[in-house]
Amino acid sequence: MEREVQMRHMFEELTGYESRDVKLKMDGYPASPMQIVQAHMLREETVYMRDYILDERGNVKELCFHRVTNK
Repeated sequence: MEREVQMRHMFEELTGYESRDVKLKMDGYPASPMQIVQAHMLREETVYMRDYILDERGNVKELCFHRVTNK
């Protein structure tokens, strides 16, 4: 149940970014809020790092998720 709530909150957060024309990417490719949430749900053991790209005024213009791997 807790995981479902977290994923719902993540979806709402990402949808909010998308509505403000913030580009969403996952591992370098454009992704929708649903694609990002599904990847987090299906790959529970995988860790993603967020990378916030700002414009010249300091507003978020792009949000990227990068898969973190142990080498």
